Amino acid sequence: MKQSLQLRTSQHLALTPQLQQSIRLLQLSTLELHQELENLLTDNPLLERVDDPLDNAVRLLADGAISATSSGSDNDSSPVNNGGDEPVAPVDSGESGESPNATDTTSANEEDWSFDDMPQGSKGPEEDEGRPQLECAQTSLREHLLEQMRVTVKEIRDRALIELIIDALDGNGYLTESLDDIHGALPLELCVEPEELNFALNMLQSFEPAGVGARSLSECLALQIRRLPKIPFVTRRLALEIVEKHLTLFAQRDFNKLKKVLTCDDEDLRESQVVIKQCKPHPGAEFTADASDYVVPDVIVRKSKNGWQVLLNQDVMPRLRVNSMYANIMKQNRGDGTLSSQLQEARWLIKNMRQRFDTILRVAQAIVERQRNFFTHGAVAMRPLVLREIADTLGLHESTISRVTTQKYMLTPHGMFELKYFFGSHVATETGGEASSTAIRALIKQLIGAEDQKNPLSDSKIADMLGEQGMVIARRTVAKYREALKIPPVSLRKSL
Repeated sequence: MKQSLQLRTSQHLALTPQLQQSIRLLQLSTLELHQELENLLTDNPLLERVDDPLDNAVRLLADGAISATSSGSDNDSSPVNNGGDEPVAPVDSGESGESPNATDTTSANEEDWSFDDMPQGSKGPEEDEGRPQLECAQTSLREHLLEQMRVTVKEIRDRALIELIIDALDGNGYLTESLDDIHGALPLELCVEPEELNFALNMLQSFEPAGVGARSLSECLALQIRRLPKIPFVTRRLALEIVEKHLTLFAQRDFNKLKKVLTCDDEDLRESQVVIKQCKPHPGAEFTADASDYVVPDVIVRKSKNGWQVLLNQDVMPRLRVNSMYANIMKQNRGDGTLSSQLQEARWLIKNMRQRFDTILRVAQAIVERQRNFFTHGAVAMRPLVLREIADTLGLHESTISRVTTQKYMLTPHGMFELKYFFGSHVATETGGEASSTAIRALIKQLIGAEDQKNPLSDSKIADMLGEQGMVIARRTVAKYREALKIPPVSLRKSL
C-alpha cells in the first residue's frame, strides 16, 4: 500500500465555549444559577452585579452611627449606563405587556428609603415590635426528657440508667435496642441488675410526650391510651385490646372480623377507633426540626382582560453589567490578553443570561397557549402535550425544551407547578380523541373524594365509571394513577 497525503474539506458542529455556557445556564435551576453566578463574579473582576442584596443594607460606621445609604452609585438601577457599560441581563419583557424599566423604578425608590422616613410614635421601652427578633433554638427530644428526669428522679444511679436508655432512643422516640442488649453492654463491675433497667424504662415511659420509650407501635399506642383523660372504662379497655392483640386487623380495616373477635357492635368499635386515632404513632417526631423547602417561581401566570398573561419573575433575574472602570482602562490602554478574555467572557455571560430568560419566557408562553383550559377549569381540563409539539412551534430542539422545563417553576392561580407538569402521556377515548393522564388522575381524585366511605370505590369500579365518560382505561392503570396520588387501596379507605 502506497502512502500519500490528501486534503479534504468537511463540515461538523463544534460546541464553542459560548454555546457550552449557554447550554449549561439553560439547564440550571434558579438556585444553581445564582450559585454559578457567584462563582463567576468571584473569578471575573470585569463582571459586576447591579442588584446586590447588600447594597441597601444598614451599615454600622466606625463611630457607632447607623448609615442606610447605598454602597453603589445612584445610577446602578438603570438598565443601560453611559460610559461604555454593557446592558444588564434581564430580558425585555415587552411581549408580556410590562415595561422593562418597571423594576428599575422600584429599586430607585427603595434606595431613597432611610430611618428618617419611618413614622415616629410614642412607644414605651417595653414595646419592641420594631426590633429584630432572634429565633430560639428548638429543644431536642433528649433535652426535653433530661429536663423531666432532673425534676422527678433524685438518685444519681437511676438518673444514669435513664439517661443511658434516652441515648438509645431513635428520632421517633422508640427504644430500638432491647434491654438485654443494653444490659449486656454494661461493664460487670457496675453490678447493674435487669430489674434496675426495667425500673428506668418505666420511669422514662412516664415522661412526656406520652408513648416515648416504647419498643413497638403496639406498646406506644397502649401507653398513650392509658393516659388519655375522660375515656369511658369500656371504651378504653376495648381500645387497649385492639392495639395490643389485634392491631393488624385494625390496620387492615377488617371491621367484620374485629367485631367477631371482640364480640362488640359497630358503636363500640367506632368509639374505640376514635380513641386510637387520638394517639401519635411517632411521639418524638414533634421535636425533630425539619427545614421547610421553598420554591421560587421563574414565571408567573396572571389573568388579564386579553387572556392569560405570562411574566418573568423579576426577583430571580440577576442584573449584570461590565465594570465601567475596567472597561475604560482597557479602552485607553488596550489592556493585556487576560483582561481582554475576561471582558469577552463577561459579555458572553450577559448575553447568555438574557437568552436563558428569553427562552424560558417563550416556552412558558407556548405552554400557556396550549393549556388554556387548565388555567381556566383546573387539572381536569389538561390536554395531552409532548415536548416535540412545543419544539416544533418555537423552532427549537426537544433537548432544549427538556432543559428549559426541568427545575423551572410556574406560579399559577391553581398553585405552583414545574413546567414538566404540563407535559404527559395520553389515554385514548371512545370517540378517537385523547385524554391527558393528568386530567385522568384529577378525575380519579374527584371520584374517590366523593365516594361513600362505608362502601368505597374499587379500582375496577373507577375504571368502569371512567369508561362511561368515554375514557378507555384499564384497572391496572387506575391502580397506578391512584398510587401516584398516594391514595390507599379500597380496603384501607373503608370506615365504619
